[in-house]
Amino acid sequence: MQLGIIGLGRMGGNIARRLMLNGHTTVVYDRDEASRNALANDGSTAVADLKELVGALAKPRAVWVMLPAGAPTEDTIQTLSELLDADDVIIDGGNTFYKDDIRRAQELIEKGLHYVDVGTSGGVWGLERGYCMMIGGESAIVERLDPLFATLAPGLGSIERTRDRTSTDDRAERGYIHSGPAGSGHFVKMIHNGIEYGMMQAFAEGFDLLKQKNSEHLPPEQRFDLNTADIAEVWRRGSVVSSWLLDLTADALATDPHLEAFSGSVADSGEGRWTIEAAIEQAVPVPVLSSALFARFRSRQTSSYADKMLSAMRFGFGGHKEPK
Repeated sequence: MQLGIIGLGRMGGNIARRLMLNGHTTVVYDRDEASRNALANDGSTAVADLKELVGALAKPRAVWVMLPAGAPTEDTIQTLSELLDADDVIIDGGNTFYKDDIRRAQELIEKGLHYVDVGTSGGVWGLERGYCMMIGGESAIVERLDPLFATLAPGLGSIERTRDRTSTDDRAERGYIHSGPAGSGHFVKMIHNGIEYGMMQAFAEGFDLLKQKNSEHLPPEQRFDLNTADIAEVWRRGSVVSSWLLDLTADALATDPHLEAFSGSVADSGEGRWTIEAAIEQAVPVPVLSSALFARFRSRQTSSYADKMLSAMRFGFGGHKEPK
């Protein structure tokens, strides 16, 4: 299949590359000329503006927008809506607020256009590992785009299949789902990221306890000079807390045991806040997730080993750099 991609940052560029490695063709645009040229060298058709991108795509067109949530995505989708023709599809694969998806889908259907929201997880490792995708939109349109999603997804891989699972739809096992109507994909991804906040905070606080066990405030006989890099490594091997986040933690500690490269100022990208807002609207208690978000706010005032651990994990899975 052919896909237009707008935004060639940490994930957009590798989405194009993964598709091309598996026989699809891409037409790409980014404001940054170097990013466009890099994809052109890898086999994409690079264009200089959105009008040229639309003109280079065969009908019915599909355009994947991979830009920061808010004005960059909003403005781009508005411009595309004026350039595309009936039955074309706009895909938002960024971290958009799900209520904006619902509004956009209603606005675009009035113009004869289709809208699909794709909550996309995989970070900077997606080219190699594939992307976990949570997809919202019309069933027929999601089915039309299935060859793209199937290529981007991780596939069955070597993960043990879930015992007693029965389903006529194996997409979840292959790493992607059609979660429902427009907005549902980003809603599921939003909750995913809220959970991610909580998991990361738990690891960070636990490793902070380990690190501080040699504190001068403890009686000498209770002080342990623990090797956190070794602990992260051994926990990866068969423990119940083994996970990709722990793998990234072990990588970070092996490279920089004292995490000196990280200040500990931890940003939040929006989904954590939206998750808490959803919890308030639905009257669902989420004390762990809310505490994890507030911990990120606190990290920008004072930094601890736990905060540095959070920064290290964010850099590991997503290439997120600390604010200057």
